[in-house]
Amino acid sequence: MSLQPLTTSPSPAEATPPEPVTDVTPPPGRARRWPIHLLVAAVYIGLGLLVMAHWVANPQGRVSAHLANDNTWFQWLLSHGAYSVRHLENPFFSLRQNYPIGVNMMANTSVLGVTLPLAPVTMLLGARVTYLLWMVGACAGTAFSAYWVLQRYVVRSRAAAFLGGAFAGFAPGVIHHANGQPNFVSNFALPLIVVQVLRLGIDRRWLRDGIILGLLVTYQVFINEEILVVTAGACVVAVLAYAALRPRVARERFKYFLLGSAVTAVTAGLLCAYPLWFQFNGPGTFTSLPLYHTWGEDPVTYLTFARDTLVGDPIVEKTMGHPEQNSWFGWPLTTVVVASILLLWRRSVAVRVAAIVALVFGVMALGPKVRFNGEYPGIRGPWAFIPDDLPVLGLLTPSRLTFAVVGVFALVIALAWDAVGRVRDRDTKPGRIAAVLAMALIAAALIPLIPKPLPAQNDERPPVFITSGEWREYVPDGRTLIPVPLPNKFAGVETLSWSAWAEHEFPVPEGYFLGPNKDGFGVGGTAEVSMLTKLINLSRRKNYVPKVTPELQLKVQNEIRQWDGSVVVLRARPENANFKTLLDQLIGPSEQNLDVWLWKVA
Repeated sequence: MSLQPLTTSPSPAEATPPEPVTDVTPPPGRARRWPIHLLVAAVYIGLGLLVMAHWVANPQGRVSAHLANDNTWFQWLLSHGAYSVRHLENPFFSLRQNYPIGVNMMANTSVLGVTLPLAPVTMLLGARVTYLLWMVGACAGTAFSAYWVLQRYVVRSRAAAFLGGAFAGFAPGVIHHANGQPNFVSNFALPLIVVQVLRLGIDRRWLRDGIILGLLVTYQVFINEEILVVTAGACVVAVLAYAALRPRVARERFKYFLLGSAVTAVTAGLLCAYPLWFQFNGPGTFTSLPLYHTWGEDPVTYLTFARDTLVGDPIVEKTMGHPEQNSWFGWPLTTVVVASILLLWRRSVAVRVAAIVALVFGVMALGPKVRFNGEYPGIRGPWAFIPDDLPVLGLLTPSRLTFAVVGVFALVIALAWDAVGRVRDRDTKPGRIAAVLAMALIAAALIPLIPKPLPAQNDERPPVFITSGEWREYVPDGRTLIPVPLPNKFAGVETLSWSAWAEHEFPVPEGYFLGPNKDGFGVGGTAEVSMLTKLINLSRRKNYVPKVTPELQLKVQNEIRQWDGSVVVLRARPENANFKTLLDQLIGPSEQNLDVWLWKVA
């Protein structure tokens, strides 16, 4: 199926319909477009810097105030990529966290498609600076990728492509994930995948097209598999909808589309066979994520402004939900997009296909229980009929299906602006006035969604004991450094950053990751929390020193031996006094080195 531009209906005087954009011969001055492309890229980078403004001045000392744990986790992943390259180790598994069991990195959000290429940058500048560069590049790169596809294949107006690209890269749901989850921001391959699917075999070059699409799919596997599944589902719905709307064209293209699809499956299958086998059959794997399987989307959020937009307010999270804001487009833009779909329904197959995709994925995103305006009316959603342990689907979060709706909104915004721009070219004064008003409405709907700088908080650097390399004297090869608190889903974010800062040169027990529980379901952290972590968490919550019995002392010391611990390290500061007293009773007297208390283990 060829991608058609959105066009107004031809007047009776027109003898032939307008040609598709894909058949337009590039003008002689095409080379002069590059300054415009560079300007667009610069604007997108500027928006990315605006989003990360609170990090720019001090990337070494800032962390997300909304998702500090995830922010630190992705810094740790950057160090994982650097460590894997530096030591030529298997990047699909890591013993540098959760020692001695390890972590299945393919079963986690390891983002190897970014962390491995950025390994030289991480080794040169450190994980925290590289994280900032990654986040800015992810926002701008996604926006520019969408812009490039739109102006190349979909619309004639570069202004329309610019707006559509800006929304794809800086949509409220995308920016919400930019608080600490760059895997949901790094969507730069998705527009290329979608356009390659829709043009698969269009000029009978099914072998070339299939190989290119297979390579793109393979790369996206190492960026974000969840969004790849969402994109693949959206493409399936789009292809079926187009075939139903244009059966004759679909029949003509069926053979080459099928051949291209087969080549894609073979290419991606061969390249991804071992990584996916390792993900689902290697050590530390799990079958599903039941907790995330319950997160559905509230339909009212489509009319709600997200917290991190120009007019957003955090107070809405109290009623509309806190976990994620994937579909918080605001009522002005949702109204404009719906109106554009209705007005252009008969004129554009692309609009009809996009609307069908949005409807299907909007319904599926409701989750297992329908929530409306923050309340549950007792209506079961579509995911109530999907088992938690169903392969692949059991690992999805329903609300994230609205990423397909984000793509539809970006497309409709571009198509609507493009159509209005061509109406403006007509000679009638009423037509020009209507076009200007329509453009003003689109702009007015987008302006409130301009992102604000994301909230950040101070992120203390690791102790000098860590940053200076003094720790090396205490941790021989084959032994671990035990930071207190141990990294876990409740605390220890700071100590996980120690590992990231040191680029994984010392392994640590437990950690912040996804792994299997005793039933094989995915949970955050270790299947069984250690006694040391339980005591530290208890001391932190109650602000006292728990009573230490000989049994507890023996249990903690056995845990340290099981971890091959060589030294226990605690930052030396007054607020950690209870922890120090507790560890003195559990292990023995401490000593101070630089800015830490430590306990050497025989």
